[in-house]
Amino acid sequence: MTAAADSGRIARRFAGLKSAKRGGLVTFVTAGDPDAETSLALIKGLPGAGADLIEIGMPFSDPMADGPAIQASSLRALKAGMTLRKTLDLVRQFRAGDAETPIVLMGYYNPIYQHGVDRFLADVRAAGADGLIVVDLPPEEDAELCLPALEAGVNFIRLATPTTDDKRLPAVLRNTSGFVYYVSITGITGTRSAAEADVRQAVQRLKRHTDLPVAVGFGIKTPDQAAAVAAVADAAVVGSALVSRVAEARNGVVEDVLGLVRQLAAGVRGAKRN
Repeated sequence: MTAAADSGRIARRFAGLKSAKRGGLVTFVTAGDPDAETSLALIKGLPGAGADLIEIGMPFSDPMADGPAIQASSLRALKAGMTLRKTLDLVRQFRAGDAETPIVLMGYYNPIYQHGVDRFLADVRAAGADGLIVVDLPPEEDAELCLPALEAGVNFIRLATPTTDDKRLPAVLRNTSGFVYYVSITGITGTRSAAEADVRQAVQRLKRHTDLPVAVGFGIKTPDQAAAVAAVADAAVVGSALVSRVAEARNGVVEDVLGLVRQLAAGVRGAKRN
């Protein structure tokens, strides 16, 4: 069994959700999409709209694990001038007004490597981010970033998938902290949704291997889907639906995206726990 996460913001938030006997809502948006000013306003508004944890994508030119919507959001952000340094500045500005909402930075290793691992982790801590999801670093590469992150007090959140069998799970979970992100489908983000029964079974299997909270994502687009996941998992993760709303906004990006978050949050909060 893996050890429970530390006493940081992520652990406190999941403990609070457990006490409230409900699942959480994790929202993903890309830093700097569609521009730095709008992105900051959007992220500042997420907690009030019902986001329990916030994942912020670090824009990258080749986001191979992401579907068309998140790829497009990354390209919009890069075109608008977003960089890794500016992403950390955005986190710092958010944290100045919100001391409790957990922030997880999600992305790829190349920009972190270029920034320098030690410098990056120091900057992450200084900015006020709590965790990392780096999708292209497998457990065999834990010495590259995972172990230094844990030593620096930054949660390293690992992905598990339908193809992560019981033989592979111990390696995946060994140095994972914060929570486990279960990718409920195989393939790229935002393209399909998993069956509720499959999600329930997968969460139960993960819970046999770890004491960490399990958040489930990929393919969640509606309040009903979010509610179904929140009924069986510790949190539902929504990303592609939100970045698609950024691209399609008609009444203003912030207003439209936060409106969808409110609907998703209402679904999650109304879910009956199984």
